[in-house]
This record gives sequence, C-alpha cells and structure tokens, in this order.
Amino acid sequence: MIILELKDLTVIADYFVICSGESTTQVRAVAEFVEQEFLRIGIKPLGKEGIDYSHWVLLDYGDVILHVFEKETREYYNLEKLWMDAKIIEIDEDKPDMGGKDKRAVFA
Repeated sequence: MIILELKDLTVIADYFVICSGESTTQVRAVAEFVEQEFLRIGIKPLGKEGIDYSHWVLLDYGDVILHVFEKETREYYNLEKLWMDAKIIEIDEDKPDMGGKDKRAVFA
C-alpha cells in the first residue's frame, strides 16, 4: 500500500491511497471493510465506483480517495507513474506499531 500526496498537484484530492488485492473477492472485501469502518465513526463516502466488478474500486472521501485494485489492473493503470510528481508516503506493513509511534506512514 502507498499513499500519494497530491496537495500541490491537483484539486481532485489531497491524497490517493492505493492498495491491491489478489482477486476481485479480496478487492471487494477490502473496500467494504474500509467503508464499514468509516461508517462506524460517522464518515460516509462522497462517491463509490467499481464495487460491482471489483477490478478497481474507488471510495471518494473528499480530500482522500482510496483506490483498491486487483493486482493486474493496478499494474495496467499504474497510477503511481501517472502521478510521478507526487510525494510518496510508504506504509511499512512489517512494523505494525512503528516502535511505539502512533503513525504507520513512513515518508519517502
């Protein structure tokens, strides 16, 4: 998973969160989990696309847009290359607590 910081590049959003699943079932499950967790704390998406086929699901939360791709679809569209001028915030998934810090993001 990566986060692209787009603040100074576009008015579309401040951040793109991009992740992948190994199958359409997994893509749908990830997107539905994120949506449910946000709804639990009272945050509704402004828009949702792609859930029916689940090759690429987009959840629009205004300043943050979540893209959940099937692996092959992510490679094909390659948003990271399209937004190559964006600052990349990588997530270190091997260190869930980051040594006691409260954030998992590591700025590249």
